Amino acid sequence: MRKISIGIFLLLSINSIAQNNFQSPLPTRQQLAWHEKEYYLFMHFGPNTFTSKEWGEGNESPELFNPSEMDTRQWCRIAKKAGAKGIIITAKHHDGFCLWPSKYSEHTVKESKWKKGDGDVLKELSKSCREFGLKFGVYISPWDRNHPDYGTEKYNDVFVGMLKELLKNYGPIWELWWDGANGEGPNGKKQVYDWQRYEKTVRDISPSTLIFSDIGPDIRWVGNEKGIAGESNWNFLDTAGFKRGLGAPPTDTLNHGNYYGKQWIPAECDVSIRPGWFWHEKENDKVKTGEQLFDLYLKSVGRGANLLLNVPPDSRGLIHEKDSASLITFKELRENSFKENILKGADTYYQFSQKDFRNKPLLLRGFDTTSAYYGINLQNFIVDFKKPVTINCIALKEAIHLGQTVRKFSIVLYNGDKPVGEVQGTSVGRKRILTFPTTTVTSVRVYLEDAQGNDNIRGIAAYLIDEKLIEK
Repeated sequence: MRKISIGIFLLLSINSIAQNNFQSPLPTRQQLAWHEKEYYLFMHFGPNTFTSKEWGEGNESPELFNPSEMDTRQWCRIAKKAGAKGIIITAKHHDGFCLWPSKYSEHTVKESKWKKGDGDVLKELSKSCREFGLKFGVYISPWDRNHPDYGTEKYNDVFVGMLKELLKNYGPIWELWWDGANGEGPNGKKQVYDWQRYEKTVRDISPSTLIFSDIGPDIRWVGNEKGIAGESNWNFLDTAGFKRGLGAPPTDTLNHGNYYGKQWIPAECDVSIRPGWFWHEKENDKVKTGEQLFDLYLKSVGRGANLLLNVPPDSRGLIHEKDSASLITFKELRENSFKENILKGADTYYQFSQKDFRNKPLLLRGFDTTSAYYGINLQNFIVDFKKPVTINCIALKEAIHLGQTVRKFSIVLYNGDKPVGEVQGTSVGRKRILTFPTTTVTSVRVYLEDAQGNDNIRGIAAYLIDEKLIEK
């Protein structure tokens, strides 16, 4: 019996015992780094901020855009203080207004009153992100309700030109955000998007940039705008036969991924801190609380996805005080909840076969002819506490650089020799946070069922968090 101590996270590595035909896709180096960012901010900003619209019509005067106190350093200072790892800005929304002085449009900041037409939001924000050590990303809508060439082949040249401006003038761009919106332009026509050309442009100029869309290729939409990933959340997706927008996979598929998907395309959960995506004065008293954001964290990051939280600047060009206060409360709740890993200093045993498991009978789930028939291997380990402890949260981490192989797990809580609770799940991924009624335990037994016979759990932690933050 091998005994090791656990620090913040227990590191485990067990050799492969069985293999079946499924081989887990693997993430790229850029995707692995993306997984570790966990949570960052979205910022919807533009003419809609001043018209109180969600979708501008494209005929708004560019002179409307005139933030009186815009300060991208304030955005980044608050983002950093709130624990966010980056900012993605709506460089161009559906109304076609560009937050940079693009030479491919006459509907940009250079036509606005802001800074007498000499302003550049992207230049200021990219500089501030570098100053505060934050990742910088851009959202650019292919739909353009203002551009006269929209709906013609010439517009594909326009959009490619805009992409080149972004990538060459404001890089490095960490994440490029595309949605599949495709409505009518000012001429009443819809555009046939040349997605293959767009993607090649990005890859040629900035191969490290991660591309988000319904079908990736690097990050997928989670299928809703509530910020919630599926309880089963596979980092795999099959994209053959699908396209962005109306031709995307069903939202349920996007929410859960494909169990046996052929590509590593993890989920990103986008949600706004307010009812709308752009700032509206009437919503200042409807900002999500820190407790609500914590719940979304459990249902996004806690299910192996990343959280993209929209915090729209107001008409001053500042993050509103109500939003800032909620973000800081959210940060404090995360810090207080996860600052003390109760497993620290515990004794751990792990085993390769049932008979060696501390010479005690096991309540193993799934040791039946069906599992054996499919060649699924169960890897199990136990964590013993030196004295009884009280917990209501356990976090698992999977070594996703080796793939996502855990397909089913159960965690049985023991007080002495008596089981006093059990938590079951399917996917783990980069991080899985599980909450349950507050329980006093002397040991925790983890039973893993995976598709390849590999035990890829690399970390486990236990916490006692405020019961008011846990769903009963």
